[in-house]
Amino acid sequence: MSEKRRIPDSEMIINPDGSIYHLHLQPHQIANTIITVGDPGRVPEVSKHFDSIQHKVLHREFLTHTGFLNNKPLTVISTGIGTDNIDIVFNELDALVNIDFASHMVKDELTSLQLIRLGTSGAVSEEVPMDSILISEIAIGMDGLMNFYELENSIWETVYLEAFISHIKPYFKEIKPYIASADPQLLEKFEKHYAKGTTITASGFYGPQGRTLRAKNEFVNFAGVINQFRHKHFRISNLEMETAGIYGFGKILGHQCLSVNAILADRVNQKFSSNPKKIIDKMIEESLEIITTS
Repeated sequence: MSEKRRIPDSEMIINPDGSIYHLHLQPHQIANTIITVGDPGRVPEVSKHFDSIQHKVLHREFLTHTGFLNNKPLTVISTGIGTDNIDIVFNELDALVNIDFASHMVKDELTSLQLIRLGTSGAVSEEVPMDSILISEIAIGMDGLMNFYELENSIWETVYLEAFISHIKPYFKEIKPYIASADPQLLEKFEKHYAKGTTITASGFYGPQGRTLRAKNEFVNFAGVINQFRHKHFRISNLEMETAGIYGFGKILGHQCLSVNAILADRVNQKFSSNPKKIIDKMIEESLEIITTS
């Protein structure tokens, strides 16, 4: 057994009020079931359904509301956009429950959080209708975050990733994708209600997802190439910017993670939802029902 080490002050920064550096949260201010959203404006859209709210904390783009719904403690927190922010939020949420702030030592007994992303996404498959809700069974990260961590994959994940890399290599050689999967228990709970698919996590909204405005893309016809990929019965369903990083941290840190996606864009036919708020509200209300009653 390796000797426990004290985490240096420069690695885990605690604010003068005893809160973690970026999120400005103290350990008692979060629940064990946490909903993540990208937009800080979506936090009150979730928490307005709570029966009560005990804590409201805002720092930078990180807004947190913690309260109760149907007697279940819940936290909703905004992450901002992208896996660079996921790196901050998920490391600091884990620290809040699994590191002693006084000693800077990892606790002997670890807590596994439930972390459920309620986000937006664009479909790259004709099988995924616009204005539908999709859960991510598998996520492939093209953002690079997990290349900085030790992420171990199962055999089938490795085979799946190798097939995907072989598919995109002729089009875009300078990239090292990674792969991670949803928590099986959360997946089982939500797949009773929603279709599931494979999600690609991109490092940006425009070029990294194949959108072209004025800057010329290196990867031409990205959405079309992704749409053509097949591995056994699997194909790529949608594109977004956080899920693979979330799933990677779930596996590394021992948390249960699931990503729920409101499909706002049809990238195959180049269309966007005429009423995105309606499907986002539906995702929030239905997901809260699943989380608190099933």
